[in-house]
Amino acid sequence: MTRADLGKQPGEVRRMFDAVARRYDVTNDVLSMGQDRRWRKRVIAAVAPQPGELVLDLAAGTGTSSQPFRDAGATVVPCDFSLGMLTVGKAAKPQLPFTAGDGTKLPFKDATFDAVTISFGLRNIVDPVAGLRELRRVTKPGGRLVVCEFSHPAWKPFRTVYMEYLMKALPAVSRAVSSSPDAYVYLAESIRAWPDQAGLAALVQQAGWSEVGWTDLSGGIVALHHGRA
Repeated sequence: MTRADLGKQPGEVRRMFDAVARRYDVTNDVLSMGQDRRWRKRVIAAVAPQPGELVLDLAAGTGTSSQPFRDAGATVVPCDFSLGMLTVGKAAKPQLPFTAGDGTKLPFKDATFDAVTISFGLRNIVDPVAGLRELRRVTKPGGRLVVCEFSHPAWKPFRTVYMEYLMKALPAVSRAVSSSPDAYVYLAESIRAWPDQAGLAALVQQAGWSEVGWTDLSGGIVALHHGRA
């Protein structure tokens, strides 16, 4: 299920992210109880950026996920469709080449990047398979894909508790810390409607990636999917 199934059009989703940009990083840290920092470290390890490589960080938001690639010696391009996010990010990290771009029509030539990654943004692309195909288009042959996305906890009792948190606690907490709490109701619904680990792996394969697999994080709350162009 995509954002279209949840009643959100591209312009609405873009405005939603513009609205949450100011306190986006703080809100994510609170809602994930600090786990988002651990997840970002696992993304970096999975991508394994090398000095001199060119990495695309799609749905980069304010660039928090992008800076570690630069610290590792790679050249990273943070790309996002939200101008609000890019504005906040550029003010805080002027050293990064923030680029506006739609996930289904990226402003890059074929076979440009050594590695591409997207964290917690694939759900918000109106056609996730088209987005994955576009990521493959801009990746060099043999290049790497890493997708970090919310998923389904493997242990059923924990899954029930987690879903209750998503639909009840998450919107309530976001009202205290977010600059646009209503947006997190949509985000909770989009997480609940998202495919499980095997379902997303099938979409990645459908988009033309090979060597597809995944690793569960935090009991399956999040999964890291990977593939090769």
